[in-house]
Amino acid sequence: MSARRLAVLAGSVAIGQVGPAVTWLAPVRLAVWPRLAGIGRPGHLALTFDDGPDPIATPLFLAELDELGWKATFFVLGEQVRRSPRLLDEIAAAGHEIGVHGDEHRYLIARTPRAAADDLRRARDTVGDRFGHPPVWFRPPYGVLSGPALVAARRLGLRPVLWTAWGRDWTRSATPQSVLDELGRGILSGGTAVLHDSDFHSAPGAWRSALGALRPLAEEMSMRHVTVGPIAEHGIGGRRER
Repeated sequence: MSARRLAVLAGSVAIGQVGPAVTWLAPVRLAVWPRLAGIGRPGHLALTFDDGPDPIATPLFLAELDELGWKATFFVLGEQVRRSPRLLDEIAAAGHEIGVHGDEHRYLIARTPRAAADDLRRARDTVGDRFGHPPVWFRPPYGVLSGPALVAARRLGLRPVLWTAWGRDWTRSATPQSVLDELGRGILSGGTAVLHDSDFHSAPGAWRSALGALRPLAEEMSMRHVTVGPIAEHGIGGRRER
């Protein structure tokens, strides 16, 4: 094989590996892949949490969500579920939806196709084995997709979804007000918001900023006449009858 053909082949492989990562750019995914971005029915906000479950933080989020009368989607890490399996039961028992955030919180574009597929399979099986049915939704760590991960997700029956608004609640300087302000810069009505119920991959204690933002967010959504719920109720498909 000529050097030129080798270069073309190598370029094609590289594009296949990292090309989907372009969807991390909000303007791109909103314009080209709105459902991947989490655009659903107007007047509804899909509320999601990443990086849990956390034995300290997650129960506090569950209590606050119960007070607000909200259901949400929790994108859990397989390794965290294995450390605290009963927390997954508590999330489900409270009526929340459970998706997977991978098994380990690592960039998928830096992993081989086999490693990416194995990671997703472990996460799916960890959740599915606990409940007897597989999860529907998948969100990649850091919101960065790779070609092999997309292929693996399809084979495993997982549907990727990102977000239209985030609270930047993982930083040391985040506060409930800053989280609310950041969320307001994105699309809320008809959109998908991401927060974190864990600080395993954030600044220590950063989850408190997200927890503190929930009640003012509820006031804001009430004034806008926006209902809040899980992705399953957001009108973007993928709901599995159980």
